[in-house]
Amino acid sequence: MKELIDQMLEIARTEVGTREAAVNNTGARIVEYQGATWLAPGAWPWCAAFTAWVMREWLENEAVREALHLDTFSLADKWRCRDASAFGWEKWARQRKLQVLDETQKARAGDFVVFDFSHIGIVTDDQPLASRKLATIEGNTNGKGERDSVTGDGVWVKQRVPTLAKSYIRIFS
Repeated sequence: MKELIDQMLEIARTEVGTREAAVNNTGARIVEYQGATWLAPGAWPWCAAFTAWVMREWLENEAVREALHLDTFSLADKWRCRDASAFGWEKWARQRKLQVLDETQKARAGDFVVFDFSHIGIVTDDQPLASRKLATIEGNTNGKGERDSVTGDGVWVKQRVPTLAKSYIRIFS
């Protein structure tokens, strides 16, 4: 499973450095991310759209679909999360009987981390202790770690204190 998680993380890493256009929450790449959700693209916060896009791209891999017992990309596309809200990912995960762990647990590489401030990212490294910082890749943030700012947000590699986490969604137990 590690190899499959590494493939997902590589998809996310290739997007690091993507930036919004001059207007907040807009730009060609942002619209592409937003297209991975149920919500029509527009000038709305796109952190969950980024994670939905990463998941969609990852599910194109036949080995990933096989590991998840999804026979076709069509089934995988129906299975994946398309929610445009960070908190909506928890509901989706519970409906799919995926592990939704509370913030006291240790995060693993490949977990989706839902933050208390209505934000989501992808954990890039196993957390050795639950008290250690989280290493993530997140969309719709900036160098200061703000969410949905007007300073030209993008896709960033972040380090966050674990007390900001609400939950971790684990695809593979």
